[in-house]
Amino acid sequence: MDHVDALVIGAGVVGLAVGAELARHGRETVVVEAESAIGQGVSSRNSEVIHAGLYYPPGSAKARLCVRGNALLYAFCAERGVPHRRCGKLVVATDQEQHAALAAIARRAAGAGVHLQPLTAAEATALEPALSCTAALWSASSGIVDSHALMLALQGVLEDAGGAVALQSRVLGAHFAAGAPAVVRVATPQGEYEIAAGCVVNAAGLHAPLLARAFTGLPGEARRALPRATFAKGSYFALAAPAPFTHLVYPVPVDAWLGVHVTLDLAGQVRFGPDHEWLDIDDPAQIDYTVHLARAQGFEEAIRRYWPGLPTGALAPAYSGVRPKIHARSEPAPDFRIDGPREHGVAALVNLFGIESPGLTASLALAQEVRALLG
Repeated sequence: MDHVDALVIGAGVVGLAVGAELARHGRETVVVEAESAIGQGVSSRNSEVIHAGLYYPPGSAKARLCVRGNALLYAFCAERGVPHRRCGKLVVATDQEQHAALAAIARRAAGAGVHLQPLTAAEATALEPALSCTAALWSASSGIVDSHALMLALQGVLEDAGGAVALQSRVLGAHFAAGAPAVVRVATPQGEYEIAAGCVVNAAGLHAPLLARAFTGLPGEARRALPRATFAKGSYFALAAPAPFTHLVYPVPVDAWLGVHVTLDLAGQVRFGPDHEWLDIDDPAQIDYTVHLARAQGFEEAIRRYWPGLPTGALAPAYSGVRPKIHARSEPAPDFRIDGPREHGVAALVNLFGIESPGLTASLALAQEVRALLG
């Protein structure tokens, strides 16, 4: 049986960041990925926004890792030549009743160490003349990144440090025993095999909770504490008209959903999204990523609250993504779950659950956290 120091499950942005971090610090590391290419799940179906850390309770893992990850990500992109732009973001109120929510966001951000600049409606429209709002917050440290280029750069760091990515390698399960390497079962097109690993990191995104249930050797209490996966789909529409914005524009958010916002790609093209649609499924294999044209009406209504000039019929279906939720639709969104030895009693395992937004921004900071947990 082959042996590696570290086996990371999932070659999305978080898995690749973890793999690169472990390899850079001397562990022989393999990142295994079920798909035929890296980043085919959550990491390639999002807004590609570099978040500042505005929305998360001070002291939470999301706030702490987003703020730290923001700085690490800009530095990494500059060092590695990953295309990105610090374009800034406006969070806008469209009526007086939302001003209290803006003030609460500013207080929460300040508690996490993030400075936001309050703007009057006139100041906001000076930045974005097409915008209609009654007040706004300006986030100078928000930006956008080419997520695929970022993942390729992380793969490069991993491989330069002696690590590897194994594609078309689906983990079926793993067994953990005290004082012994984990034994991981992997299926490939050539057949199944087992590999011994000094430590295992479950960074499987949408599949992480189901995969964790296929791990044996965990204490019974730890197994009972595993989260149940739920899934929320977000569709995006592209603007089939000249771009009216040069900055990100976000409405006042609702819980973990940041609303139908304006995001830009590095070519300046505008996309709107995501919306929010709970899926009545219990397995990621059941996801339908189709963007249905019928959802355009809801988009138009949401967008016209802050951009009344949206031309009729100017939205075209683009793509969709699914958020790896670990809570029911009636519950508030929880923090990231970074389950290490303290949570489940297994020294050689870290499970990453519910790594939705701001997971891309936090990826490098998450990687550092995982390395520290594994010692």
